[in-house]
Amino acid sequence: MSMIVSRANLSLGLLALCLACPSVLAQPAAAPPAAAAPSAAQGAATVTTSDGVALAYTAAGQGIPCLFVHGGPGSGSEVVQRLAGEVLEKRFRMVYLDQRGSGRSASDPHKDYSLERVVQDMEELRASLKIDKWVLMPHSFGGIIATAYARKHPDRVAGMVLMNGILHLPASMESTVTHGYALLPADARPPLDPAAPLPQRFGMVMGLLGQARLTGRLMYADPATEARVGAAMRGLAANRDFASTLFASGAIAGYAHDMAPATAGLAMPVLVISGKEDHVSGAEHYRSFRFPRQQVVLVPGRHFSMIEQPAEVGRALDGFAASLRALAL
Repeated sequence: MSMIVSRANLSLGLLALCLACPSVLAQPAAAPPAAAAPSAAQGAATVTTSDGVALAYTAAGQGIPCLFVHGGPGSGSEVVQRLAGEVLEKRFRMVYLDQRGSGRSASDPHKDYSLERVVQDMEELRASLKIDKWVLMPHSFGGIIATAYARKHPDRVAGMVLMNGILHLPASMESTVTHGYALLPADARPPLDPAAPLPQRFGMVMGLLGQARLTGRLMYADPATEARVGAAMRGLAANRDFASTLFASGAIAGYAHDMAPATAGLAMPVLVISGKEDHVSGAEHYRSFRFPRQQVVLVPGRHFSMIEQPAEVGRALDGFAASLRALAL
């Protein structure tokens, strides 16, 4: 899919995507924190990058090292650790990193939130932890970041697990517009001009869903899951500088390219887990992936498969982890 949009329109669309992410949605509209070390009260370790930004991370579990690459953009990793950690940590030694300007991590005073810089942060963390190879486990928007890392450092990636992954942001936005619009009550559904720029349509639909308190229906199959996520979010750190900077700078352009064609050149084993009704990523989005050694597992539910379907996701991870161990022998 090709899409030509202005930088301002793309910013609008990304803002709506960020607001669709529950760990950003529930945070108060406060100014981003200054570039300071994360609070020790959050229980996180820190690593300082080569350009002086303190990144927060936690590690837990057993097995092959695995980096969780959160989405959002800028959502942080704590909600997933709280609600899905038991499932993930039984299969992998999980490293939950909050990307610069996100969650518990510090902001970059120079506002460098480019895809290249975020990829470099991941590589510097790997080197700091003295991990030879690790598995990447991106969720949602994190799929773009993890795929960029795998392209740059394929020798450091033992495998990938894409959870509801997005590899082409415009395609996922189109899916969200279509299905989000259908969720709106007929009397709250203004005409939607199909010829309007995609980010404009996206921003309108996400705004209307938010006003009608229907965003959760787009994200989760079960209202109880939305309630669990809301409860888990209480008291979490809320650095939003990554997200807000993307909306105001040209850095967003680096995240909008279609990454799917490049997956044909990535030879590591890949497990793709997708929700059958995940219309945020796109229920058919995984069909564009071209990893030569990929396995696809479809599970019931929507955009948070590891939280909504822990048993099915756990079984898929068991098989994938076993295959990685066999390759290492």
